[in-house]
Amino acid sequence: MSLPSPVVGFDLDMTLIDSRPGIGAVYDALAAETGVPIDSALVTSRLGPPLDVELANWFPADRVSAMADRYRELYPSLAIAASLPLPGATEALAAVHRLGGRTIVVTSKYGPNARLHVEHLGLPVDDLVGNVYAEAKGPALAERGAVVYVGDHTADIAAARAAGTVSVAVATGPFGVDALRAAGADVVLDDLREFPSWLAEYARSAQRAG
Repeated sequence: MSLPSPVVGFDLDMTLIDSRPGIGAVYDALAAETGVPIDSALVTSRLGPPLDVELANWFPADRVSAMADRYRELYPSLAIAASLPLPGATEALAAVHRLGGRTIVVTSKYGPNARLHVEHLGLPVDDLVGNVYAEAKGPALAERGAVVYVGDHTADIAAARAAGTVSVAVATGPFGVDALRAAGADVVLDDLREFPSWLAEYARSAQRAG
């Protein structure tokens, strides 16, 4: 572990951004096009798993791939402008940079669409990896030397474990504080507004220990 100058990974949906309005709009458009009734409110209440996992709840297996392609086509025009940063997101990223560190977004979202979110909102992100979920995020984090991974989902805790990083969970997604603690997060925060002070103390503790 090297602190200060840490490498910190962040999940995207419901960690850095509230993408529920945009994702809901895409599912509503997909439902209108296909005639398949999709409960977009239910979908957006459980964001985290990969797109094809969610689509399999609404379409037969032989249509999932085509529907995923169409979803990704619709996404830029419907979801990017509708999604906003969550409270404290920009400040959390800036806190890493104040320590001379680097920020990485590691997300299950399709990489090009994830990058559109980051660019549209001007989030200070140094690197981005898409299309990886749960433990599969581990290699991307480890290869980049991440020491902390921040996410809102129990799958993000599994990602941190796979990477050998500290798991910081924020209760801004589908899981509350108690569920995140029970899933094994090292640190649980209400939201990212608490992250800069936690990171500063973590860096001081690491310096004392080192």
